[in-house]
Amino acid sequence: MQTLVFTNDVAGELVRRIDEAQAYGTYALADSNTARLVWNRLVECRPELGAVKLIVIPAGDMNKNIDSLTHIWSELQGMGANRHSLMLNVGGGMVTDIGGFAASTFKRGMRFMNVPTTLLGAVDAAVGGKTGINFGGLKNEVGVFNEAEAVVISTCVFSSLPQMELYSGYAEMVKHGLLEGNEALSRLLEYDPVSADYDRLLSLLEESVGVKRRVVSEDPFEKGLRKSLNLGHTVGHAFESLAMEKGCPVPHGYAVAWGIVVELVLSHMQKGFPSDCLRRISDYVRLHYGTPAVGCNDYPRLLELMHHDKKNLDARINFTLLEAPGVVALDCTADENEIMTAMDIFRDLMSI
Repeated sequence: MQTLVFTNDVAGELVRRIDEAQAYGTYALADSNTARLVWNRLVECRPELGAVKLIVIPAGDMNKNIDSLTHIWSELQGMGANRHSLMLNVGGGMVTDIGGFAASTFKRGMRFMNVPTTLLGAVDAAVGGKTGINFGGLKNEVGVFNEAEAVVISTCVFSSLPQMELYSGYAEMVKHGLLEGNEALSRLLEYDPVSADYDRLLSLLEESVGVKRRVVSEDPFEKGLRKSLNLGHTVGHAFESLAMEKGCPVPHGYAVAWGIVVELVLSHMQKGFPSDCLRRISDYVRLHYGTPAVGCNDYPRLLELMHHDKKNLDARINFTLLEAPGVVALDCTADENEIMTAMDIFRDLMSI
């Protein structure tokens, strides 16, 4: 099982794990931001990390593409890496996604560890074994399942994150709260992720990652229960892709937060999800995530994007819905009229 380490001594933990790995060369992947803001700080803390060979790619999800992947492979090849080498993916979800994919495919697979530097990366992308790149204008279109050997998680690296990045990651934690039940959900809705109480955040983060880990351990290849983690993502990915097409990209977590509300509306329509909880979540999302720039004229394109979702069965759009917090309904479908009705209700709840 994947090792999860929650610590504020990130540099020391990496030195220990590199020593234990006895790898044929250790390589670190970072984007241009995390190379400067995080990796350099880690090397300052523990100069031994200076022996690790650094590979840098451009920052931003638009660079999670085949060109960056080829660059990583070329760097590994040029520096003499082999299947007995070790790669450290230091960054947000973009870095851990593409780094995990690069490591999983180079020489048919080398070991890798993830060091998430964003809240979203810690709670979502770095844990669970999903790797990949964007392709053909679609998110995460090409990739493999392969878990990192270890994930080193710390809230101390979040101190420089802008408020938007913290809220983006927190949306995935709220999703986990909905999957877990009312008590976990209430703890999350009562905490402000920008309060700088990092000890409290670390505790909530460990609980949230624990939810995902339990699900993934039971269903590592998304054949059943793991589909529950897709709550909010069928619609959320469509919102995210539409925003990119319009030239106004939005953070992944914001799109997921909006997607959660739409899918809870569908849950209310199909499964009787409690209206008071739906209202509580929609109020929370409107207050902290604002509203998407979406009108009725965007519905056809949103539906088209949902039809491209990897979770679909045949021509039907597939959703994870809830009967109540903690009560999951998998492999639910809705026709286009139902989805547009849910979108109309969503826009009313969001005061769009």
